[in-house]
Amino acid sequence: MSPPKVLFVSHSGAVSGAERVLLDVIEAFPQARAFVFEPGDLPARLTAAGVETTVSKGGATLSGARRDSSLRVILPLASALFGLTRELMAAMKDCDVVYANSQKAFTLAALACLLKRKPLVWHLHDILSPAHFGTLQRQLQTRLANLAACCVIVPSDAAAQAFIAAGGTAKRVAVVPNGVSREPDPRSKADLRRDMGLPEAGFLAGVFSRISPWKGQDIVLQALAGNPDITGVFAGSALFGEEAYASRLQRLVREFGLENRAIFLGQRSDILPLMQAMDVVIHPSTEPEPFGLTLVEAMLAGTPLLASDAGASAEILDNGRYGTLFAPANPAALITALTDLARMAAERPDDLAEITAAARERALTVYSVARMNDAIAGSVASATRQRLA
Repeated sequence: MSPPKVLFVSHSGAVSGAERVLLDVIEAFPQARAFVFEPGDLPARLTAAGVETTVSKGGATLSGARRDSSLRVILPLASALFGLTRELMAAMKDCDVVYANSQKAFTLAALACLLKRKPLVWHLHDILSPAHFGTLQRQLQTRLANLAACCVIVPSDAAAQAFIAAGGTAKRVAVVPNGVSREPDPRSKADLRRDMGLPEAGFLAGVFSRISPWKGQDIVLQALAGNPDITGVFAGSALFGEEAYASRLQRLVREFGLENRAIFLGQRSDILPLMQAMDVVIHPSTEPEPFGLTLVEAMLAGTPLLASDAGASAEILDNGRYGTLFAPANPAALITALTDLARMAAERPDDLAEITAAARERALTVYSVARMNDAIAGSVASATRQRLA
């Protein structure tokens, strides 16, 4: 039996965590095509990889619609939504199954699939918790999923439980941890720091995520203010209209006197080498995470981890076996964790090396791209055989 023809749908043209997963998943489907709502790095990279990619003519107008948008914002976009749905239906013509890679993509794909009677797989990269979404939005998403989706893929048990608690049908959920395929850089930590223009001496703590309030960069700045021996390195940018938060971070840098100890690198593609140059990677999310690619990448890099105990972090780190968990949104708890880790690095380096080696082995086995793609291929094959009830 030939592989199914899959149409992958993404609302974002930028490349963040969900889109990085998509770039790995799509490699498992040689006849795949892609439909992207807006131009950007994602459609460019898909095209470069040989994937036939359509960029919507009017989808970029939806960039003003956000999770917390009111009807006053949404209603004027109705015409654009209608036009985008028609474009998507045209792109679906020859596919066997549609694969929606985000909430916005799923909402329109669900409507189009119901009209065209196409099987739909939703890869839900969010965690449908009250911390992130209002009651009405959670109910709308889960009811639409129950109606239109053959399968809802989630990256963790935490995300699955949140989806079911919001009203989603449990039997349609497939838990497939995200896979990460990154090769470590052969250079030494000292060489990496020098080559990348980082401070060659001192204890460096790296934070790797987009600039967003719930990603917790402000918590790290507060912790740095309480620990003068540590320099923070922040990789990431404000992607989804969160420039006000980025400006707030710069005000905090000045307020805390961190001009020489808070380095903002912007968006970077050389994530693993940067992580290898760090003494610790911090994952400071203040709200539950559906997964946390940063955690797995740091494990592959062999760099010690500190992560807020929210969402999937405890799953990935096996309740602290492969890294230290600290209370979310708690600068004092982070200061304590940083101090303890720095002491361990100085006094018990062999013990720390043993933990990071075990973490790397876990990342290579549990969170491999091959394992993820095998599971997703099974879900997609099953979806092609299903008919909507």
